[in-house]
Amino acid sequence: MLGQAIGRSFGILFRGADDITGWLTAAAAFFALGHTFRHGELVRVGIWLDYMGPRARWAAEVVALAITGAFTTYMLGAIGSYVYGSWQGGYQTQGLLIIPEWIPETSLVIGVLIFLVAVLDEFIVVLRKQKPSYQVAEEARRAAGDFSETV
Repeated sequence: MLGQAIGRSFGILFRGADDITGWLTAAAAFFALGHTFRHGELVRVGIWLDYMGPRARWAAEVVALAITGAFTTYMLGAIGSYVYGSWQGGYQTQGLLIIPEWIPETSLVIGVLIFLVAVLDEFIVVLRKQKPSYQVAEEARRAAGDFSETV
């Protein structure tokens, strides 16, 4: 988008820049899911967990991660099936830049796969009765006096 804005000043037109920007924005959002999850940046209802004892908290974390893992597995299958259908059907994008639809859609599959790996990793950590990385990150923020996400 920046290239398009600068190019416009010099009379240069980047055909399909809006299409590319949209695809890259979606890709960036999905690629970031695993990282934000592991660093405790996704929305969680941690206030309830803070009032639970160690056993109840562990059980709640296991249940929550199991549900998240199941949903993410379903989501990966559904998106993968959709992208496969786009590839098999030979669908093309609509816009100024015409390319096979499965190319930009593949970023969604990769992003959800990364998120699933992060969820399964945390699930295994919690099953081993260790602190998940998002809890460690949250505790580090609190220790540093950063309460910005709890406001």
